[in-house]
Amino acid sequence: MSGGRLPYRSGAVPPVVQGFQPRAVAELESLVTGGVVLSGLGGVGKTQAAAEYVRRKAGEVELVGWITATSRSNVVGGLAELYAAVTGAVVDDAERAARGFLDWCTSTAHAWLIVLDDVADPGELAGLWPQPGTTGRLVVTTRRNEPWALATDTRRMTSLGVFTERESSAYLRGVLGDVDGIDELAELLGHLPLALSQAAAYVSMRPGMSCLDYVRKWRSRALKDMFPGDWVGVDGRRDTVATTWSISIEAADQLEPEGLARPMLTLMSLLDPNGIPLSVLTSGPVLAYLSTGNGDPVDEDAAAQALGNLRRLNLIAVDNVARVHALVQQATRAQLAQDRLPKLSHVVADALVDRWPEVERDTEHAAMLRNNATALTDQYLWEPHCHPVLFRAGRSLGTSGQVHAAVPYHESLVTKAIQRLGPDHPDTLIARNNLAYWRGDAGDAVGAVQAFVELLADHLRILGPDHPRTLRSRNNLAHWRGVSGDAAGAASAFAEILTDRIRILGPDHPDTLRTRNNLAVARGEAGDPFGTASAFAELVADRIRILGPDHPDTLTARNNLASSRGQSGDPAGAAQACAELLTDQLRILGPDHPHTLATRGNLADWLSGAGDSAGALRAFTDLLADQLRVLGPDHPHTLATRNNLAVTRGQSGDPAGAAAALAELLLDRTRILGPDHPHTLATRSNLASCRGRAGDPTGAAQALAELLTDQLRTLGPDHPDTLLTRRKLSYWRNHIGLPDVV
Repeated sequence: MSGGRLPYRSGAVPPVVQGFQPRAVAELESLVTGGVVLSGLGGVGKTQAAAEYVRRKAGEVELVGWITATSRSNVVGGLAELYAAVTGAVVDDAERAARGFLDWCTSTAHAWLIVLDDVADPGELAGLWPQPGTTGRLVVTTRRNEPWALATDTRRMTSLGVFTERESSAYLRGVLGDVDGIDELAELLGHLPLALSQAAAYVSMRPGMSCLDYVRKWRSRALKDMFPGDWVGVDGRRDTVATTWSISIEAADQLEPEGLARPMLTLMSLLDPNGIPLSVLTSGPVLAYLSTGNGDPVDEDAAAQALGNLRRLNLIAVDNVARVHALVQQATRAQLAQDRLPKLSHVVADALVDRWPEVERDTEHAAMLRNNATALTDQYLWEPHCHPVLFRAGRSLGTSGQVHAAVPYHESLVTKAIQRLGPDHPDTLIARNNLAYWRGDAGDAVGAVQAFVELLADHLRILGPDHPRTLRSRNNLAHWRGVSGDAAGAASAFAEILTDRIRILGPDHPDTLRTRNNLAVARGEAGDPFGTASAFAELVADRIRILGPDHPDTLTARNNLASSRGQSGDPAGAAQACAELLTDQLRILGPDHPHTLATRGNLADWLSGAGDSAGALRAFTDLLADQLRVLGPDHPHTLATRNNLAVTRGQSGDPAGAAAALAELLLDRTRILGPDHPHTLATRSNLASCRGRAGDPTGAAQALAELLTDQLRTLGPDHPDTLLTRRKLSYWRNHIGLPDVV
């Protein structure tokens, strides 16, 4: 595998509060290798103890990973990121990457420290617990206390309770100094660290106020008027956090800009307590909500001040993200009328969509957005239709590389859509469309075809043959037929769709032009490169006339025209056309646009085809560096460039180096996509050819024979890739004196 990036730090470690009191010191200090589980009620300081330990010990280890462990997907994503860091491997399938990291933990000589913070359900993390090996340390925080689920021979449990009297006193004196009533306040609040921190923040803001003054104020609160009579906090106490919360939020709400702290905390109470992007809390939908009933519109500065006021009262923590304790969230939600939740849920969901980038370059930020979308109670997001955040979170899950998680996510979404909206609702049909797509992207092209056949039948029944969504279903079905190996069937289907789109939309409609593009591509894949080149030449002329020379669709048509020239036997002309297109894309789209990067890849490919192997190698190497920077290591285009770079190395006279690079890529693609994915199978084919050219024709023939068996099983005997493998196998068998493959 490629080299890793050690030393490496992953995850946002919470800041250690002023007056921190060391907890579980003996247990943590004895942790040379092995694991410690800090178990206790909410608010007792488990996370703070872990954070302080990490800050003290980070210099002793090469790898630090802080993972919020409230869900399996969080842990999978965190472990996958660490795997990419320690190996340098490209990660698309997070589940396989997570397992790869666990293997690394048990065998590495590098010192590491992992924190699984706030484990909600130990059973959900089955198979995901890092084992310390000889160099690892694991710290777990959880409210659960089942030894049989949490403790092992290498992972011991220790209970963390409320502060002792000495710790309470030391904490309050560390924050407030020597003021009257410290012992009385600590006893009143049951020595609960979270409540003490909020009380101390309040007292510190009031010059001349003592702890005794706070005690009197606390006792004067009429809780029964603020919270339901049967409300009990997750710490088992009804009054402690509720009362400190009520005093603190009242104080925060009185600070300038007055009246914004409480509604801001209300929105935060619906999101992920372990990390909310600050950009979400200052987005347009949040500002509009905060402006409701306010004299003046609320801007980003005012929203940021409201967050600062909440922080001053220790109701939230803010570093690079905003965090709010689950107890504070519960106390906030407890006073909300149920009829407000639908509106608030939509505000928060709108805010997430508003700040969700189209291209997810920051994988940690994207994971945080998904966690916040998951934290929302989705029962309020199905009226009057499916909120876009549910679709956006699913797409993010797939594009992040967790394609095998994207399929069950969309299966669940389809089930809920049928239950909430009915089988014929437009959003139910969209959910089914997305599920079919991710099935295909996960490697099940045949399953995608079947799903689109069924979806098309329903679109015809519900919407009629001429509805735009019916036509799109036909388009998607044709596409996956081509992917599954039926290029001729795809071309025939696109030709029929084109006839209908001309009749319904007219010859110059963008959808009509896109169908002409798809038809030309399918004809090329079906073996008609010259007809494809002619079709693209006509399409470019029409798109320039209708859309203008700088329209993205015009640029796409020019790219396809260049490719068709190369496929029809003119790679030098294709390279020249790509170079001209690249100049225009740099001007129109900029250097980091995905289409610009794609054109650079095509240019490198055609340089290789035209015999300029050195130029192609330079172009692919430079492109890979930029794709890693812009798209990240998990993007499919980055993986494709690794493949193309390796193949070009082989063609330029270094088949051994190409074989080594393809072997690394095969490990990653098997781990990422699974052994039967078409891209994995294609990598095996390229690797076998390079091994043969590197001097191992017998190994090449053996590898191709094994590949052919798998392709016959997964793709069928008539798929173009299967037929190509037969030809390659016959070549290498003849090379070593064996008869052709039957």
